[in-house]
Amino acid sequence: MERKSFGNMQCPVARTLERVGEWWSILILRDALQGLTRFDQFQKSLDIAPNMLTRRLHTLVEAGMLERRQYNDRPPRFEYVLTDLGRDFRTIIIALNSWGNKHFAPEGPSVMLVDAKTGEQVDLILVDRNTGREINSRDYAIVPGPQADDATRERLESMARRREAANEASLQEGAAGDGPKGKLKKSKKAAEPKGKDKPAKDKPAAKAGKVAKRA
Repeated sequence: MERKSFGNMQCPVARTLERVGEWWSILILRDALQGLTRFDQFQKSLDIAPNMLTRRLHTLVEAGMLERRQYNDRPPRFEYVLTDLGRDFRTIIIALNSWGNKHFAPEGPSVMLVDAKTGEQVDLILVDRNTGREINSRDYAIVPGPQADDATRERLESMARRREAANEASLQEGAAGDGPKGKLKKSKKAAEPKGKDKPAKDKPAAKAGKVAKRA
């Protein structure tokens, strides 16, 4: 089966995955960002088969993330050095590390990002460089860029309509719950006794009359 290419898709996420979407590539970049440059260093760190490592390094060089440099003539030896493009991947690695520690480390973190001076663990958030504000789903949105084609515009606008409809439905549901009827329902439910605290029900009058007649 022929591998699907994401290179021509109008989506920056898809185009990034075209370059680094294979897990070995991301781990090689992780190690390169920690200073590894040579084939044997990557192989030892990752415990990866030599032929697979050769292919992944070649792919990263082609993508412009690494540069292949000769450091020895006899025998010829090469190292793989990060380019500016590769170094810019650091933010992605840091975000993956933080997300993995939050969701997939029940035993506690084994690799942490800390302040180099204080040793304090970093609490990572995504912020807008222009304003310093935290980027969240409430105040920010993904919109078509100036080069977006019709298909991309339709896809993003369709998603925006769904998001707006979901937000409106959520607001209406909240308003109904906070209205007079909603509040009355909640107060009645809260005031209603439970279990053994419920008052004993009075016996029906007809039944009480029969008991009195027998006596």
